[in-house]
Parts: sequence; structure tokens; C-alpha cells
Amino acid sequence: MYNVVIGMNKLSDYLTIKKASNVLGVCEMTLRRWDEAGKLKSYRNPANKYRLYKRAELKSFLAKISKQKPYG
Repeated sequence: MYNVVIGMNKLSDYLTIKKASNVLGVCEMTLRRWDEAGKLKSYRNPANKYRLYKRAELKSFLAKISKQKPYG
């Protein structure tokens, strides 16, 4: 999946992979897999190229998966 490099002036709108995983209640590897599968888009920090996630997109993604029926 193609990751977009973000501008430094908007860095406060993003969370690190660790913080994003805490918000969603999943491990960091799950976020990497969702990124590869295109389920959740990541962005890249321009300084170090680490994955970052938009706060607003995490909120809408969390709402979306909260509405899904549980397995079983």
C-alpha cells in the first residue's frame, strides 16, 4: 500500500503507531497488517518515515468497527 508523507505543520493531527494501537485496542502488528490490506491508511513522518495515523480517521474507523456484529 502506498503511504503518504505528511507535512510538518500538520504533525499534531497524527498519532504514532503505538498510540494508535492503544486507541483502537489492538497490537501494532495488527495496524501494520491493516495498512497492508488497505483497511486503515497510514501516513509517513517526513523526518523518520515512521507510520502515523490521522486522529480523525481513527475515530471514524473505531466507530465503523464498533457497529459490526461480533463473530459467532
